[in-house]
Amino acid sequence: MFLTQWEDRRVIIKKRLPKKYRPPTLDKQIRTYRTIHEPQLMHAAKQAGVPTPLIYQVNVKEGTIIMQFVEGKQVKELLNIQSEKERKRTCLRIGKSIGRLHKSGIIHGDLTTSNMIVDPEKRIVFVDFGLGEKTNELEAKAVDLHLMKRALQSTHYRVAQECFNTVIEGYSSALGTETAKEVLGKIEEIEKRGRYVTERRT
Repeated sequence: MFLTQWEDRRVIIKKRLPKKYRPPTLDKQIRTYRTIHEPQLMHAAKQAGVPTPLIYQVNVKEGTIIMQFVEGKQVKELLNIQSEKERKRTCLRIGKSIGRLHKSGIIHGDLTTSNMIVDPEKRIVFVDFGLGEKTNELEAKAVDLHLMKRALQSTHYRVAQECFNTVIEGYSSALGTETAKEVLGKIEEIEKRGRYVTERRT
């Protein structure tokens, strides 16, 4: 993935390179699928009310996607320096966007504050849907949100719990309280499984 100029625009060109550890036929199938699928997910996210970069060109044969370079700052750069009020507003909006994605059956697959950009219009733009998928499975939604929780604990540990609680508040308002409770219950299951595996190893 690299930044360049294309037709007088600043763009990101994302190219999926062959993986030598995969059999060539399988590798081609995976790269083709992801090259087609990622723009489709981004379009579906827009329809769900979640801002994503514009797609300018998809070349399936070359495994490349040319997309808008989103000006702005990563949420990763902002959360630790925002006031409590600003941080709450940001996390509420993030939660609502995740809720809208999940309500539409869209799993982002890499929910970290590095993949959310606050643009000059103050929108929170979600980027990098390369690991995403379309599914309504509860487990997938829980894994998506669990990753968000882990990212907050890793990068924003001082305010992680506060931020995650506020994300869930926004998430519940978009997805519905009952469904959100089910997802949270599944996150607890995932965390228990993780602790069990750790205990077995030690």
